[in-house]
Amino acid sequence: MILDRQSRINTSELQARLKSINFDDGSLPSNQITEFIDQMQVYEGAMYEISTKLEILDSEFQVRFSHNPIHHMERRLKSINSILGKLERKELPLTVESIKDNLFDVAGIRVICNYRDDVYSVSNYLSAQNDIQVLRVKDYIKNPKQNGYRSLHVIYAVPVFLSSGPHYTPVEVQFRTIAMDYWASLEHALRYKTDLPDTKLSEHSQTLLDCARSLQNIETQMQNIHRDINGAPQAGEAPKAD
Repeated sequence: MILDRQSRINTSELQARLKSINFDDGSLPSNQITEFIDQMQVYEGAMYEISTKLEILDSEFQVRFSHNPIHHMERRLKSINSILGKLERKELPLTVESIKDNLFDVAGIRVICNYRDDVYSVSNYLSAQNDIQVLRVKDYIKNPKQNGYRSLHVIYAVPVFLSSGPHYTPVEVQFRTIAMDYWASLEHALRYKTDLPDTKLSEHSQTLLDCARSLQNIETQMQNIHRDINGAPQAGEAPKAD
């Protein structure tokens, strides 16, 4: 199942939104607006290309192992405000070239898997496809963040074929289990969607850290049971960046 965070790009709405933004030196010239829209369509194409590959892998697992490793996927493109805000925070020019050279998470897919073995199996099979490049890997499952966050982040470059030829475009894919996603959603809400006093924030943060450790132990036990009753492949390593 695929859950899109927004509908497909509406070029008219995107154009109107870009025209409405006022920069220090005025509004964007029409040629830059066109270039921006064209690039966003390329990012969208790359996102759909990767998600199609993931759907095919999931179907193949069902045929070969009677097991679907992917529970569901979520796709999203960064909003204009998020893109421009990130460029400003990095003190980078507000241009399409700057986006292409410095932002690798404009297109993103979150892949929610059933088990940890599924995370590594799916990510490795995807990485092995010869038309994909692995640009960057951050394995927060083997090396969790201090707050307990666990997930496997891989930035892929996939070709989007236009009239001018193939354009290798980055897509950030976050692989995690259902339990990891459940935990991350609550931790995100605690950080960004609450006005709790500092004492409560600290208390809940510690509780979530304890929960992360407990979930890791539970997942390991459930994974071992799954291995015994299902013949799906075991893959314990993250993909390697090229």
